[in-house]
Amino acid sequence: MPAERPDSPIRLSDLRLMRSLAYVGGRWIAAADAAFVPVTDPATGRRIGEVARIGADGAAAAVDAAQDAFPAWAALLPQERSAILRRWYALIVENREDLAAIMTAEQGKPVSEARGEIDYAASFVEFYAEEAKRPNIESVTSHLRDAEVEVWREPVGVAALVTPWNFPSAMITRKAAAALAAGCTAVVHPSVETPFSALALAELGERAGLPAGVFNVVTGDAPEIVGAWMKDARVRALSFTGSTEVGRMLYRQGADTVKRLVLELGGHAPFIVFADADLDQAVDEAVKAKFATSGQDCLGANRFLVERPAYDAFCKAFAERTSALSVGNGMDDPDIGPLMNENAVAKQELHVADALAKGATLLAGGARHDAGPLFFQPTVLADVPRDALVMREETFGPVAAIAPFDTEEEALARANDTEYGLVAYLHTLDPRRIYRVSRALQFGMVAVNRTKVTGAPVPFGGMKQSGLEREGSRLGLEAFTDVKYVCRDWA
Repeated sequence: MPAERPDSPIRLSDLRLMRSLAYVGGRWIAAADAAFVPVTDPATGRRIGEVARIGADGAAAAVDAAQDAFPAWAALLPQERSAILRRWYALIVENREDLAAIMTAEQGKPVSEARGEIDYAASFVEFYAEEAKRPNIESVTSHLRDAEVEVWREPVGVAALVTPWNFPSAMITRKAAAALAAGCTAVVHPSVETPFSALALAELGERAGLPAGVFNVVTGDAPEIVGAWMKDARVRALSFTGSTEVGRMLYRQGADTVKRLVLELGGHAPFIVFADADLDQAVDEAVKAKFATSGQDCLGANRFLVERPAYDAFCKAFAERTSALSVGNGMDDPDIGPLMNENAVAKQELHVADALAKGATLLAGGARHDAGPLFFQPTVLADVPRDALVMREETFGPVAAIAPFDTEEEALARANDTEYGLVAYLHTLDPRRIYRVSRALQFGMVAVNRTKVTGAPVPFGGMKQSGLEREGSRLGLEAFTDVKYVCRDWA
């Protein structure tokens, strides 16, 4: 298949970044039956390309390649792995514009957001290139006479990395850079809806000098590919980002081979505004927290809880700001791009209709947008009751639900009344309240008077059914290592 199709919106400086074949064992391979999966631009519905539909045999071949490559990769000096990761980082930065264009074409997000994601993706490779040089070997005071005690961390082996469509580059590098830095090899399955970003990263990884079999990308249907990996005892770790429902299924499947699991699952973030907050700042941050990636973000604010004295002013200002947001094709860099598929649009319609039927007030939006079939108007609902679906489920789209509260205790009870616990947003200028509420919120991350809190040096992850373990930071290496205790007799 040519690197650039005549009917494609993607125009690249480097056409080799647009790959259509899976990458296994250092080779670009087609499916055994020559089957392909079409990929479309959600903004236009146009086909932008197709990728190989690899089945269970191809998934097993990727594990074969990763298993074969593991001993040599793990045996490299940490500085040698670091140097390769550093070259990968430099190539990602160098090809930022092309990578952003590929992402916008297949995912739909505004191109400025896509550029930001490429920067974010690159930051993980840079961070773990440095961490690779600092393996954690602990010295422990011996409890035994005439013995020396050490605790080592060693790579677990082959790691399976399964990534979603909403952040098709950053979710790969956050996982893969940590796994590779630890000395593991990786088999990667990107979403069938956004495979080109992953294949472009594989192309750049090959140029950076990643040895054959160290980083493999297998495209096709998730149940067949990931199902094969879950049954394979050689796959020692699984890192998955996606829905809680699928995460639960993978948790069960991982039991048979006792895999190390990292699960970054759903979110249902509360955005709490107390009356003493800086209202203008709170509204600015609320727009960011709700509408980035068109609301298709597990960190996206879903429930806006506002103390009653500030409620009317917040609702008015937030609705005005929301109504002014631009909607359109991501290549034109609007505020809001398309949703990923028809199911996502239908969910917005369902949540809006349900909330209105239960007494909510529509302040902005509320329907599909005339930009195209996968566009939805940025929407604000006020006076949303507790039993509305939008207050119980992750909307994953540009619909904001607001409700008032009267006391700090009420705000906390409502914020914590969810099976999810990924991130919470808090706006108040009272330092004592900041401490109390941050402590009481049952979420893995708390953003106080701001929205952006994530980054390579900090641990990303949630509590309750929002997942297990952490990604990013030094903690992100732990899932990809085993602890070995060595006791040496000096008698």
